[in-house]
This record gives sequence, structure tokens and C-alpha cells, in this order.
Amino acid sequence: MDGTEGNAAQPGPAERSHRSSVSSVGARAADVLVYLADDSVVPLAVENLPLLSAHELHRAVREVLQLPDIALDAFALWLVSPLLEVQLKPKHQPYKLGRQWPELLLRFTDAPDDDVAVDEPSLQFRRNVFFPKRREIQIQDEEVLRLLYEEAKGNVLAARYPCDVEDCEALGALVCRVQLGPYQPGQPAACALREKLDSFLPAHLCKRSHGLFAALRGRGAKAGAGEQGLLKAYRQVQELAGGNSVHEAALGPHYRAYLLKCHELPFYGCAFFHGEIDKPAQGFLHRGGRRPVTVAISLDGVHVIDNREKHVLLGLCFQELSWDHTAPEEEESVLWLEFDGDSEGMPVNKLLRIYSKQAELMSSLIEYCIELSQTAEPAAPPESTAGHSSPTQPPTQRPKLRRQGSVVCSRIQHLSTIDYVEDGKGIKRVKPKRTTSFFSRQLSTGQGSYTVVQPTDSLEQG
Repeated sequence: MDGTEGNAAQPGPAERSHRSSVSSVGARAADVLVYLADDSVVPLAVENLPLLSAHELHRAVREVLQLPDIALDAFALWLVSPLLEVQLKPKHQPYKLGRQWPELLLRFTDAPDDDVAVDEPSLQFRRNVFFPKRREIQIQDEEVLRLLYEEAKGNVLAARYPCDVEDCEALGALVCRVQLGPYQPGQPAACALREKLDSFLPAHLCKRSHGLFAALRGRGAKAGAGEQGLLKAYRQVQELAGGNSVHEAALGPHYRAYLLKCHELPFYGCAFFHGEIDKPAQGFLHRGGRRPVTVAISLDGVHVIDNREKHVLLGLCFQELSWDHTAPEEEESVLWLEFDGDSEGMPVNKLLRIYSKQAELMSSLIEYCIELSQTAEPAAPPESTAGHSSPTQPPTQRPKLRRQGSVVCSRIQHLSTIDYVEDGKGIKRVKPKRTTSFFSRQLSTGQGSYTVVQPTDSLEQG
């Protein structure tokens, strides 16, 4: 999305409940409910709700929660329902957008008319998609860290953030530390973990047993693999602050440790969109069909995630892709991603089609993220022990996950793409070297500047 639009995305943890944010409306006053990442509510009594901007409501929430100034940039207001998520710009008027919600659903989702008729958004205080991770790690306020931690934890447990088992266990162990306190040898920690396993691990890793088998297993039976790994990781959590209980020790360091671990995930902080891609043709009749995917877009790039398998199919930083979208009036709404690849050892350009009614929104968000990355100030170099900076020393970067078969690694072999090369006369399907592109939209890596394409102000509603 660009700076002129809200940020519509695929719903996730917000699906926990169907709720409204306007509890009562009178001639002048209304009680507005703003939901936080932990499902707690901030009630606001406001005047002239229809004219109130997102910026004014955002300020009211910060005042109630007594958050520092960094919260202005770290968080945004979102309108969220089980069908659609929209990050609001400061000048948006949430009440007016809420009244126009059915129009947005019809434009950006494939929801049936019956679902559109009863869907109602809630107002949520969530992480700003455009807040860079380099600023997040500088946050010291414990309540801000807690809110960011709660949202990240929700995305991990809901498998919106695909994680390898080792990372799920490490993250779950930090949740154990926050909720249960420091690990104490001799205490029945395994029982506590088993009772709340889905509070620490994604559902597909819990694998609880039910019925007769569970009864036969009994209290002394061996814990499942998820429990064992979680318990081992819990024992290894280092105490980052003094104290012997969850009440005596500051939790800020553990919130920060959780967020730093999430920063290793390439899609952390993304906005999520729903789409479908073509399946590779199989069988004698070359039948394929389509596969539902989630498209995760952030300041770092684009990731296409398999909804069923919970792993990354394609991950690209902006330097690695070109893109465009086709509007519904032209043909089916499609986001096109173009990237370098190979076909039987020959370098080719690959095109991936993502079918989605949110293609226009995804295209605009990619464009705006690139604009922000080009205008962002470089991070300050670390200071030496002598007290001056070292201008030649590059900023330290956290290592990326590089496990063989990691869920965050691309699986291009699972994609059905259009492969082509340029032969000097025209585009041909599968010539070495990338000499042309279908699209002009891409991140410039030379001296030239990025070609800005003005998107429509689709969500600007007065």
C-alpha cells in the first residue's frame, strides 16, 4: 500500500471473536471499544464520533495506556473482522469506513453476500506495518514491548508466522517463562505445560491424545515430542533479570528476547493478504487447479506462504523482483511477481500469478514499502569503546535462518510459473542473462531512481 491508502490484509488472530467497537451511540456521544493484541479492551467515551480521525483515537488510546511517544510510530489503528483487515491512516475516519465496510468487502474479498451482510469490524490497536525492526529493538518501555510481544505471540500460535520446530520451542519457552515464571527443578512443570500446551505451541505441534489412548497413557506416561522439546527449551531460558518469580523479575527482557527471535523470521511485521496460485500440472491430463496462499508483505520484501503446509513457497526481497497487477475490469484480478530463476540449468525469468481481489492493495503496498526503504535514513554505526563512531564498520545484522528444509526457505519447485527469456526480437518462453522485464515496476539498484507509478486512492473515503 502507499501513503494514500489504508492497508487491507487477511484476517488472523482477530478471528477469535466477532465483536463491534461501538457499544452505544447517542446524538453526540459514543462508547468506543478499542481492542489490544491480548484481547483486552480500552473503552473510550468520545464526542462527535463520525468526525473523529484515527489520529485522535490513537492519541486517546495512548493517553489511557500511558504509553511513551514511540507508540505513535510503533502502533496503528486497524479495522478488523473475520473477513478483512485494514490498517488506517491517521486522517482516516474509522466510523465512516465502518459504515462503508460492506462496500470494502465486496471489492476486496470473495465473501458470500450473506456473510457480508452480517460482518462487522472491530477497532484494534496493533503494530504498524511501516515500523522498522531497527527502531523496535531500541524500545525500552515494558508496556510497549508487552503489546508487541502479545501480537507476535498470537501470530506464532496461529501459524501466521511459519516457524521451524526448534524456533517454536524456543519461542514457546519464553512464553512459559513469562506466564509460569522461572523454571524450578523439582516442580511439576511438565503437567503445567501439558495442560496449556496450545498456549505455548502452534496447534499442529501440540498433537494431544484423546479418548482411550490418553486414559491408558496415564500420569506417568512419556510426554509427546512437542512437550519434551518445549520443556527442554524452558529449562534453558536464561534469567535476564533478577528475582525468583514472575512477579519479582522484570519481564521486559523476556519480551525483548521473544521479539528478537521473531526478527529472524523474514516475514515478521508483515501485512497478510489472501490469494491463490496455480498448482503445477500433474498426471496424464496435466490437471493442476489452484492452491490457497497467504501473501506476506513488509518493509523487507514479499513472501508467499502455503496455507495448508504452513511453509514458505517463495521469498523475495525487493531487489529481487519486479511486479504489477491486473485490474478486475481487464481480466481476473492478479498480482504478478517476476524474479530470476533457472530452467534445467538455464537462467530464465519467472512469472508467478497470484489470483486475488486484493491484488491492487498488495501492489500499492509493495510500492510504498520500496519508497520508504529508499528514503529511510541509514542506521547509525555502533560506537567504539573510545567514544567515537567507526564510519567504515557496517551495522551488525542478525543471521538469517538457513536450516536445510526450513519452513522459511523458498520452495520454487512447488510453484507453477511462466518461464521466459529475451532473444532480441521478442519474448520467448524458456536465453541466459536477464535482458528485459515485462514490468517497469522494480527497485532500482543503479544510479537511476525508482519509477513511481501513481496508484488509485482506493480507500480514501473523505
